[in-house]
Amino acid sequence: MRLDNLLTEQQNQHSASIDLLSTEQMLRVINGEDRLVADAVGREIPAIARAVDAIAAAFEKGGRLFYIGAGTSGRLGVLDASECPPTFSAPPELVQGIIAGGEAALSHATETTEDDPAIGVRDLVARGFKAGDVLVGLAASGRTPYVLGAVGEARRLGAVTVGVSCTPDSELARAVDIAITPLVGPEAITGSTRMKAGTAQKMVLNMLSTGVFVRRGYVYGNLMVNVQPKNRKLLDRAARIVAQAAGVEYDRAVALVAAAGQSPRVAIVMGKTGLDRGAAERLLAEAGGRVAVALERPLERRAG
Repeated sequence: MRLDNLLTEQQNQHSASIDLLSTEQMLRVINGEDRLVADAVGREIPAIARAVDAIAAAFEKGGRLFYIGAGTSGRLGVLDASECPPTFSAPPELVQGIIAGGEAALSHATETTEDDPAIGVRDLVARGFKAGDVLVGLAASGRTPYVLGAVGEARRLGAVTVGVSCTPDSELARAVDIAITPLVGPEAITGSTRMKAGTAQKMVLNMLSTGVFVRRGYVYGNLMVNVQPKNRKLLDRAARIVAQAAGVEYDRAVALVAAAGQSPRVAIVMGKTGLDRGAAERLLAEAGGRVAVALERPLERRAG
């Protein structure tokens, strides 16, 4: 199948003579193209917001988030999934990345598997994907058979599907419930979608995962209040977060974290309200784990 009609395969006239430029001029051309990415992603914020809300709703009901892709797209999905546990102390099974070719494809190109939709179905099923989960298909071209196969299976199961591509009216965009299509234009190096298209996908994935965990109460203000202090460095970080959020001295924050069972969220509520651990935990549970909502409760409700 010819791909030269795809936006991601077009030749970029701004970089047509990039091989004749000085090193600095070459890099300025690449940088100029990269500047277009943020605006392209910005135009997709309404769709990204719908996806965040859909994923958050799935999490509320015990669902999970899966990314699936091939090549650069697949690697970016695995990367974002792998960063959720250390950033938000999320269970590793909550956000998962699937790449065509499996783990070996993370460091070695094995793109031949991306042409088989049945392998996409098989890999999705092997992870135990179910109707209550959400699948985000990643394909810069919007036509990768491996991804389309997995999306078709997810839809057959009745799951919410999201597609991230960089080609207008792509097959992937037409196949999913929520299409996110940042149109970044032709690459500085023709067809090298690890560049602008890859950057756009990385930005979208950052928004999806971060937005969902903000909605879930894992962030208070802009602080990572769900960090789990499992070593000295993380205990120090948790204490500093509690000190800043609760407006207490560092030593007091250390004591609060210990009294809260190593939970910064509980420690913040305790520090801000004077409640004991049990009452703070109940207040947070009623607030869906969101510190800001818990602290907005009337004083008489806190006491109860």
